[in-house]
Amino acid sequence: MDIIRTTDALEALCTRLSSAPFVTVDTEFMRETTFWPKLCLVQIASMDEAAIIDPLAEELSLEPLFDLMTNEAVMKVFHAARQDIEIFHHLSGKVPSPIFDTQVAAMVCGFGDSVAYDQIVQRVTGSIVDKSSRFTNWAERPLTDAQLTYALADVTHLRAVYTHLRDTLAEKGRTDWVSEEMALVASAETYDIKPEDAWKRLKARARQPVELAVLMEIAALREREARERDVPRNRVMKDDVIYEIALQRPKSPEALAKLRAVGKGFERSRLGQASLAIVNEVTSRPASELPALPKRKPNIEGASSAVELMKVLLKLCAEANGVAPKVVATVDELEAIVAGHDAPALAGWRRSVFGEAALKLRAGEIAIAFDGRGLKTIDCDRPVNPVPATGGRSRRRRKRNGGDEAMSAETAPHEDAAQDSL
Repeated sequence: MDIIRTTDALEALCTRLSSAPFVTVDTEFMRETTFWPKLCLVQIASMDEAAIIDPLAEELSLEPLFDLMTNEAVMKVFHAARQDIEIFHHLSGKVPSPIFDTQVAAMVCGFGDSVAYDQIVQRVTGSIVDKSSRFTNWAERPLTDAQLTYALADVTHLRAVYTHLRDTLAEKGRTDWVSEEMALVASAETYDIKPEDAWKRLKARARQPVELAVLMEIAALREREARERDVPRNRVMKDDVIYEIALQRPKSPEALAKLRAVGKGFERSRLGQASLAIVNEVTSRPASELPALPKRKPNIEGASSAVELMKVLLKLCAEANGVAPKVVATVDELEAIVAGHDAPALAGWRRSVFGEAALKLRAGEIAIAFDGRGLKTIDCDRPVNPVPATGGRSRRRRKRNGGDEAMSAETAPHEDAAQDSL
C-alpha cells in the first residue's frame, strides 16, 4: 500500500495522475473540536493506481495535490462532495474543477434520495464495504492496517461506481443534468460564507427590525471568534444565548447576567462586553438604518393541502423519469410554486421532469386520478375555475373520466378553504 509522506513523492504521483481522464478522491478528517475540518488523510485513485496521502507528515506540502485538483483536463470524482471540497477550498483557496459527485448522479439515475456510498457500491459492484473504521481517530499515528484498507477502498470502489453512472447518464441523455447540479457544488460562493451571513443558519425568527439587527451582529461576532480560534461555534456561544440577547437586548452587565441562557461570569468576559457594545450600538440606530425583516411565506388559504398534492405529483413524475424526488424539488420549492413564485424546480432539466406538470396542476389543467391500480395524471377537459374567496364554503369538484376519480390542485380536499389564491 503506497502511502505518500514527502512532497517529492506526492509530486511524482500527481504528475502520473495528471494524464488520467479522471481520479477518484476522498478524505478523512476530524471536526469535533475545531471550526475548520482537520484534514487527516487523502485517498486518490486512477484506473491504474491508488494511493494514500498523509497530510500530517512533516515533510509534505500539498501544493502538487492542489494543482491536480484544479487541472481542467482531469475529472475529480467524489461521493457527497461538499465536505471534501470545503476542505480543499479552505486549504488552497480554490475549488476543485471539474468535479463529478456520484451521490448526485445516483439520484439522477434513480438510486433513491441521498443514497449512501456503501449501498451504491453494493448495487453496482456487488462488493460489501466494511464501514467499521469510519469513526476511528484519523489524526492518531500510526494508522492501523484496517484503517488504511478502509480508506483506500473508498476510492478504488468509486472508480467502478463513477464509470457505471457516467455511462448510465450518457445512455439516458442526462449528462447535462448532472453538469447543472455540479455548477452549484463547484461555485466558490458555496463555501465563502461571510460572517455577516452567519445569522441565516439560525432558526430564530425575529419579530422586530431591532431584534433582527442584534441577532445579525451577535451571530457575526460569534462566527469571527470561532474562525479565529478554530473552535466550534457553540464552544464560543450557544445559539440560545444569541436568541436571548437579541430578544431581551440587555444594555448593562447586570441585565446581561440575568439572562437564563448565559453562563456565570459571561457579562465580565470579552465576548460579553462585545455583546453589550453591539446591543447599545444597535438600539441607538435610527429606524431607517435597521434591516428589514425577511418576507414571510404568504399565508395562502388551503396552501397546505395543495402542497401535499404537489408532493404526490412530484413522486409520480420522479418515478416516471427514474429520478429521486429529493433532487428534483424540495418542500420549500413546492410551497413557492403553490404561492405562484419562481423556484429552481421550474428551470433547467427539472422543468421538463416536474415543473411543467406542477404549473399545470396549479392551474387546474391536469388532475391526479386513481384508476383502481394506482395514481396517474390526466388532462382536464377545461381548466378548473378558481373559487372566489368569499369566506363561504369552497366547492369541491370531481371529474369522472372512464371510471377515474380525479382532483386538481384547485379542488383538493381541505378544511373548507378557498383555493382562489393558488
